[in-house]
Amino acid sequence: MKKHEPVTLESGRVRLEPMTRDHAADIASAARDGELWNIRVTSVPAPGEETAYVDTALKGYADGHMLPFVVRDLGSGKVIGSTRYHDIVPAVERLEIGYTWYGRSWQRTHVNTTCKLLLMTHAFETLGAKLVGWRTDNYNHASQKAIERLGARKDGVLRHHGLRRDGTVRDTVMYSLAAGEWPEVKAQLQYLLSKPRE
Repeated sequence: MKKHEPVTLESGRVRLEPMTRDHAADIASAARDGELWNIRVTSVPAPGEETAYVDTALKGYADGHMLPFVVRDLGSGKVIGSTRYHDIVPAVERLEIGYTWYGRSWQRTHVNTTCKLLLMTHAFETLGAKLVGWRTDNYNHASQKAIERLGARKDGVLRHHGLRRDGTVRDTVMYSLAAGEWPEVKAQLQYLLSKPRE
């Protein structure tokens, strides 16, 4: 697998930009759309936590296991969320997509499908990943449905696996997509994006 480097990924309506410290205020603004930090099963930064959120993501990049992005809507020019590659393991040609969230106004729109299409295309076709994974809280049913709509397969549940922001311990639901499955999934995602949304 090729080394992951900061890169801009763009479709006609959405751009994924490499996260920098300059994005902290934009991330705070996006999180205010729905006060997303109040959802206990997400990792959205609360007010005042956005700089630490960015610093943690950038440290993950410096340590070699993350590549964080902000999500920008090209129509409005606004940052509307964030996502990243994480748990990047070049030795086994695997990475995961996560830490994904969008302001409430952009949920259940074209944005998630578009972002995942951009990220998976880059992971499989440029970086040469053999497997892309996702993980989510066992109580984050909306996230599980969104991952399943992408065509990922449920691998199983890691019980008593990670801390939530409120200090409780979550079970983690794991999903993945293998390189051999990607062409069919790519075609389906492109088809979904070409359909008029109701």
